[in-house]
Amino acid sequence: MKNLNAWLDEYSESHRNPVNKTIHWICVPVIYFCVFGALFALQPWAAVAGLAVAMAFYIPLSISLATGMLALTAAMLGLISVIPHILLISATLFVLAWIGQFYGHNVEGKKPSFFKDLLFLLVGPIWLLNFVYLRLGIKT
Repeated sequence: MKNLNAWLDEYSESHRNPVNKTIHWICVPVIYFCVFGALFALQPWAAVAGLAVAMAFYIPLSISLATGMLALTAAMLGLISVIPHILLISATLFVLAWIGQFYGHNVEGKKPSFFKDLLFLLVGPIWLLNFVYLRLGIKT
C-alpha cells in the first residue's frame, strides 16, 4: 500500500490549477457530507459502516489525519441526524458538487484521480485536511 505522501503527491498532480483547487475546497467536503447523509438516510448503521471503511483506509496512513476525519465525520453525522429530508438534500447537492468537480477538472485539463484508482475518492478529504494541518502546524 502507498504511504500518505505518495497518495497526496499523486492526488496533487491533477489539482494544481487555482480554480480547480478552489472548487475542490467547496465540492469535496460537500460530496463527503452527502455520501454520509445518504447512508444515514438509508440506515444509520450504514453511515457507521461507511465511517469504519474510511477509517480502515485512513488509520494506516496517518493516525493524526484519521483522528481529524473521525471528528469531522462525527460532527457531520450529528448535523445530518437533525436535517429533515436529508436523502433529497444529499442527492441534490451530490449531483451539483460533482458537476463542479468535473468543471474544475475541465479547467485543469486533467482527469479526476479516481478514474485511475477509486481510493482517490477517500484521498480528497485528507488532501484538504492535510493543508489545514500544515497551516496549523499539526504533524501528519
